Amino acid sequence: MFAKSFILLAISASAFANVFITSPTASTTFTAGQKATVTWQDDSKTPSLKDFGPAKVSIYVGNAQQQTSLQTIVPSVDVSTTSSVEFTPDGGIGPNSDEYFIRIESLSLKDPKQPQFPALAFSAKFKMAGMTGKFSDDVQRQIDGQSTAPLAGQTSAPASSGSATASATTTKASSGSATGSSTKSSASATSTGNSAVNVKAGWFGALLGAVIGVAMF
Repeated sequence: MFAKSFILLAISASAFANVFITSPTASTTFTAGQKATVTWQDDSKTPSLKDFGPAKVSIYVGNAQQQTSLQTIVPSVDVSTTSSVEFTPDGGIGPNSDEYFIRIESLSLKDPKQPQFPALAFSAKFKMAGMTGKFSDDVQRQIDGQSTAPLAGQTSAPASSGSATASATTTKASSGSATGSSTKSSASATSTGNSAVNVKAGWFGALLGAVIGVAMF
């Protein structure tokens, strides 16, 4: 159904990024073909939103060891100057399900302990309705694997209710999924366009809760 790039990552659960995704939450439903908004704020931890900088925002499914990107919401947005992105969910990326989550991937900030990997932030899993697609067998196996490899994150909100540097600007982004040839890589998780990305990772630590926090690779 989607082009796949297999990427090997070594993830440290002890390091956390600074982007706290405030929408979607576990109670959110995005509807295919209708405008939706992803919002975030600073979690008051080092590094700052300015350090996190430009980032790619995408819809993912999967588990802590394997994740598949289904739709790129925006290929690059500066999270320090923009606090939200608006987009139209593509109904063809999967079925009605509550297994979707947002992943924000810094295009510049790296894990100081593992600089070959980018900083990442995750939302809670949320529901998508009005969908017309179907999960591939590989994607479904990733979802089914959560019982043994749950997604990682923290379940508490940030101490601060916002960032002094983040504005209320909303960026409108195009939607849709793209196809392409399958490739294998041992590079970082960066990809362009709306192609699906299958991430295989050794992710150590914590669970994805009703409200997921943030994690850094």
